[in-house]
Amino acid sequence: MKLVPATILTGFLGAGKTTLLNRILKEPHGHRIAVIENEFGQENIDNEILVQDSNEQIVEMSNGCVCCTVRGDLILALATLAQKRAAGELDFDHVVIETTGLANPGPVAQTFFMDDEVAASYVLDAVVTVVDARHAMQQLDEHEEAQRQVGFADRLLLSKTDLVDAAQLAALTARLTRINPRAPIGKTDFGRVPISEVLDLRGFNLNDKLELDPDFLASEDAHAHEHEHGHECGEHCGHDHAHDHHHAHHSDDIAAFSFRSDRPFSTARLDEFLGGLLQVYGPRMLRYKGVLWMEGADRKVVFQGVHQMMGTDIGARWADGEARGSKMVFIGKNLPKETFIRGLEQCLV
Repeated sequence: MKLVPATILTGFLGAGKTTLLNRILKEPHGHRIAVIENEFGQENIDNEILVQDSNEQIVEMSNGCVCCTVRGDLILALATLAQKRAAGELDFDHVVIETTGLANPGPVAQTFFMDDEVAASYVLDAVVTVVDARHAMQQLDEHEEAQRQVGFADRLLLSKTDLVDAAQLAALTARLTRINPRAPIGKTDFGRVPISEVLDLRGFNLNDKLELDPDFLASEDAHAHEHEHGHECGEHCGHDHAHDHHHAHHSDDIAAFSFRSDRPFSTARLDEFLGGLLQVYGPRMLRYKGVLWMEGADRKVVFQGVHQMMGTDIGARWADGEARGSKMVFIGKNLPKETFIRGLEQCLV
């Protein structure tokens, strides 16, 4: 049976996750979606629909979607849904998991790779993070969970953009891009967003032949250029020191940096170095991804991962005349950029 794609919907308290879920559950979009509410609280989808005193409640919606609320273990909830689907008791083609506003999406994402029963039925499609444009700057300053939610995202959706001016929106967008340059940024207006920006993004396949977006490092590259003409940057090279005189400086623990090279990697040296990185820094490495040029290989190598779980796959052939090289991005908490860069340089042929 075909694996069911799953989307993790996350975002800080009050960002608008439930408003978006209500839209997904009620609008006629042609999908049959099972929604898992991972925990009860003030943000339950609909008091009239969900029964709060049961351990598990599955309700079929008018548009064919299914809402499943679970107090207990996520693995059990996914397994129960899969069993009901296999038995013909439920019919759905996608799962959306709403996390609580204070949740770290990492353990939820890892569920899809660490549990054999879950992996046999589901594939993690993407992490979608809703960001409250009005309050995000303060939330990112004060709460590591908010930074993690942005760092894990495959797509960011800005809500409440009507409550901020153009300059505030630009500053927030720049900050989100520094934290996570690989996640496209869209908008959601009272939950209204094309379903194609939420489902079937294919953003989180650990082994996937998808190429990197050639523009996804553009802002990080421009930022690095600023530092070449400014003062030295320490470990937090995801931050924009060049414009401190224009606005308050935000020192995010979670940030991104990139590595590029036009020389091939030694397979043995790179394997050893990446293995060491995962051992030492794995818990702090939220997401990482790259397209690599390996010595003697006529095909690109694609790699990406979350925490200590890394996957690699053989990509497309290098085209005749194509400039060969490697490009990688790392998103994590207080990662020592220079240690990564120097180590990767030592793995080059």
